[in-house]
Amino acid sequence: MKRKYFNCIMIIGSIGIQAQVGVNTNSPLSMLDVNGKTTLRKELRVGGTSTLIGNAGLNGQVLVSQGEGLTPVWKSLNISLMDEGQYKLINSYISSDQTGITTLSGGIAGDAVYKSNVGDDITDTSKGVWKKITGLDNTVLIKNEKNRVTYQVQAGVEMKAPVATTSQNVSFTCGVFRDGKLVAVRPDKLSSNNNPEKSGLQDYIFTLNYTELNVPAGNHTVEVACRKIGTSDINTEFSIGRNISNSNTISNAFTLESMIKIDLMEQIIYTAN
Repeated sequence: MKRKYFNCIMIIGSIGIQAQVGVNTNSPLSMLDVNGKTTLRKELRVGGTSTLIGNAGLNGQVLVSQGEGLTPVWKSLNISLMDEGQYKLINSYISSDQTGITTLSGGIAGDAVYKSNVGDDITDTSKGVWKKITGLDNTVLIKNEKNRVTYQVQAGVEMKAPVATTSQNVSFTCGVFRDGKLVAVRPDKLSSNNNPEKSGLQDYIFTLNYTELNVPAGNHTVEVACRKIGTSDINTEFSIGRNISNSNTISNAFTLESMIKIDLMEQIIYTAN
């Protein structure tokens, strides 16, 4: 009687080893197919053999697939864990331009509009005559309305006084427009230094940094535009984001190119299943 019982156990054990096991499914697709949530009360071990127990990994490691037919491995990732409510960098948009703006040069007095306000329309000439740096246009996708959008703009600015030994100046301003409306602006002024060795040329680096909070979700068009406010001499040459002339040995389009970097950060929100 004992002998028959032992043989029965061996037969059942042999069938169990060869069969696929399904939990909550009658058609398992692998050796163990679980259709539903899984609760693991202790460690998960991988890479074991018939004689060696698998590796449970170290504290903080994550399990990484190596592809079909290969055993997954534990990996240490150099990332910081973030709590709910913190902001995470989602995307960065970077573009540059060497065409710049040359239509604000000699013969253009400026629009004489000294003040700008958030929400000014880029096409409203009563708020200033804006000229776009078209190579800096970007489309930004925002999914979470709890966000921070940081704009960083830099552009080389150059002027040339009609007489190298006579100091002249140009007042100007550049701004960031989102969907055609002004969100950030910085006025500035460039003056020549009576330097005949540079033939009246004067270079300068314009910068603008601004962070906008809680921009509505969706696609947004971001543009950079500048305008000339005024000048001490209407014949002073002036350019933004490029050199005035390619014949000079002081600058070129590369050294004065403009750029924008847009960093999108969104708030971390965890949801329970």
